[in-house]
Amino acid sequence: MKLLRTAVLAAGLAMVATAHGQNIAKVNGVAIPQEHFDLLIKNLVAQGRPDSPEMRDAIKQQMINRELMVQEAARRGLNKNPETAARLSFSRQDVLSNAYVQDVVRANPVTEDAVKKEYERIKAQSAKEYKTRHILLEKEDEAKDIIAQLKKGASFEKLAAEKSIDPGSKVNGGDLDWSMPSRFVKPFGDAMAKLKKGQMTDTPVHTNFGWHIIRVDDERAAKLPGFDEAKAQLQQALQNQAVEKAIADLRAKAKIE
Repeated sequence: MKLLRTAVLAAGLAMVATAHGQNIAKVNGVAIPQEHFDLLIKNLVAQGRPDSPEMRDAIKQQMINRELMVQEAARRGLNKNPETAARLSFSRQDVLSNAYVQDVVRANPVTEDAVKKEYERIKAQSAKEYKTRHILLEKEDEAKDIIAQLKKGASFEKLAAEKSIDPGSKVNGGDLDWSMPSRFVKPFGDAMAKLKKGQMTDTPVHTNFGWHIIRVDDERAAKLPGFDEAKAQLQQALQNQAVEKAIADLRAKAKIE
């Protein structure tokens, strides 16, 4: 999950009310706050853009142009267009959900010891890697029905293409290519590691994505990177786990109809 995206942030900034602070410009009486400018500069620099007076002036001019376009769009009533209103709502949701993710990450710092423990866990679990297929369904009953069809001889690849809700793998008959169990969320990875070549899960495997039917087509010895090479990726994975748990907790408390 990307924690911050420039395009979405820029759209969201236009919605933020500012009570204090200096302005970099006023456009037809509407202030462009310095803090919006500073935040956008900070984000661009974090993405690798070199900070310079030329870049800052270019961003200032872009923000002035954007404000002019926003004002003209409102004058023309474009903000009342249903599709435009929906896009604005989506942008607001994106900015706030990204802010929530950042807050969860800050509240759950990943320590060096935690990363080392995760590396050792993966190392112990990942003596092998597997060539795997899966079929992802929304409901457990649907997954059980697919398993029954597969046990009667139905084609796994065909049912994956027809029934799976995973757009990335269904086009290839559910193929997930070669991977280690640690690449996947824990329930999926644990179930995959228990299967031998040619075996399929007898019961659906539940994750936060839905209900999976997993089949292992082949297995081989895994080649693991060293700790230093894997450290950044492991840290990101642990952060993602914290975010996934936080979202799962929210869903458990929510009334979803």
